[in-house]
Amino acid sequence: MLDPMTLRQVCGQFATGVTVVTTRCAEEIHGMTVNSFASLSLDPMLVLFCADKKTNTHGYVDQSGVFAINILRADQRQISDRFASKDLPEEQRFEGLSFCTASTGAPIFDCTAGYLDCRVSDRLPGGDHTIFVGKVEAMECFGGEPLVFHAGKYTHLKEEF
Repeated sequence: MLDPMTLRQVCGQFATGVTVVTTRCAEEIHGMTVNSFASLSLDPMLVLFCADKKTNTHGYVDQSGVFAINILRADQRQISDRFASKDLPEEQRFEGLSFCTASTGAPIFDCTAGYLDCRVSDRLPGGDHTIFVGKVEAMECFGGEPLVFHAGKYTHLKEEF
C-alpha cells in the first residue's frame, strides 16, 4: 500500500549524513537539522536542501536568501538533537555554541566536518517542501567521522573493507 509512513520507512533505509542549516534574517539567527542535503553541480558550484514549508527556518531562508550547511561530525549528535527539537524554543538553540560567519552572515559552527555558505539561487516546489538551491560563496573542509542517520536512528560507519 502507498502511504506516507511506508515512504518514510523505505527512504529511511538510505543512510544520510546530518547537517544543520542556519540562516541570518536581519539580526536574527535560525537553524534546523536537515538530512535532505545534496551537492548539485560543480560548475557552477550548487548545493540543495529541502525544507518543510511549516518550519520557521523555511520562512527565514526564503526571506533572507542565504543559508549555511553545517556538516556535523559523529561527536556532534547533541547539536543535531538540539536543532531538531520541537520542545526547545528557537531562541535557545544557539546558546553556548561557538560560531562564526563567512560570506553571507549565516552562522557557521566551530569544529564541524565542514561547511558551505550559500546564497539562494532557486526555489523549487516539492510538495509540502521547498527545494532550496544555493550557490556556494564560501566553504571549508575540516574532516572527521561524519554523523550518520539510518532507519530512524544515528549510527556509525563501519571500518573500510
